Amino acid sequence: MRQVSPHATTLRRDLTDVERKLWYAVRDRRLDGWKFRRQATAEFTSSISCSDARLTVELDGGQHDAVANVPRTAALEARGYQVLRFWNFEVNDNFDGVLLKIAAALGKRL
Repeated sequence: MRQVSPHATTLRRDLTDVERKLWYAVRDRRLDGWKFRRQATAEFTSSISCSDARLTVELDGGQHDAVANVPRTAALEARGYQVLRFWNFEVNDNFDGVLLKIAAALGKRL
């Protein structure tokens, strides 16, 4: 049985505006037919991930620290995941560009 973080339920319910915006664009196989999950848990809780493509998308706001994210990214990459990181302002200011980068990464994971 998969271990679920005690925080995952709260994180799924209380999405940030940026998480909600991206989630609605990729949910229900809306992005090239890929299945995404939000706040998926394993060793870490990922903002949005596609396990079939072994891709995780992390949305970083002001509370995130690039140095603190290094071990998290390394652990995900060690499990075979490609990690894409976007700052919240990137999602807000260049939403179509973010979706294109995610779609390109999915295409490379085939």
